[in-house]
Amino acid sequence: MRREPDPHYRHRFPAELIAHAVWLYHTFPLSFRDVELLLADRGVEVSYETVRRWCRKFAQTFANRLRRRRPQPGDRWHLDEVFIKIHGVQHYLWRAVDQEGVVLDILVQNRRNTKAAKRFFRKLLTGLRYVPRVVVTDKLKSYAAAKGKIIPGVEHRQSRYLNNRAENSHQPTRLRERRMKRFTSPRQAQQFLSAHGPIHQHSHPRRHLMTAAEYRAYRANAFAVWQQETCVRKMA
Repeated sequence: MRREPDPHYRHRFPAELIAHAVWLYHTFPLSFRDVELLLADRGVEVSYETVRRWCRKFAQTFANRLRRRRPQPGDRWHLDEVFIKIHGVQHYLWRAVDQEGVVLDILVQNRRNTKAAKRFFRKLLTGLRYVPRVVVTDKLKSYAAAKGKIIPGVEHRQSRYLNNRAENSHQPTRLRERRMKRFTSPRQAQQFLSAHGPIHQHSHPRRHLMTAAEYRAYRANAFAVWQQETCVRKMA
């Protein structure tokens, strides 16, 4: 089994600084050069290329740890797909969220057919290890065909109006896509978005549904969890 990379191991900068740089990049719509500038303002001389390597090496590990810490997602899944251009070629970003807006998984594919929908359903079921009560999609026929093969006993609701939660979940991705001036390859898009979703959402709850006191309590807990999962040396 491949061991997770350790930010404490053979790095000139402390794990707290590495984790903070990764957190800045994935929590806010910043470039690597923006993160370099913010760190320089705090007296930390580090190049944007070093920040890029930190994000590439540690972001997915941090995201996986945050995903393991979250409660089990809801039993109503909202699925949607959007177009993304990669080197002028049209691809599709498939995304699933639960009724609370928690991103369950994403998958970048070059097709929007039944085979692609089946692949996405299988990835969801493998990662989450449970079957939903209801699946909500738009009226793309590929969803119905794939659901009938993979999870035939699950209720399926098809409506363009019931799926706003999934459609709204694409907004942070669109913002980052513009900031990054588009993705460079399907693999790079998959790797970045797989890490970006859990890290970004960890610090961005549905604040409009919280009181000020509830939000401050959530924020304090989110900071504590981030420190525990990224900066504390794991025992062998």
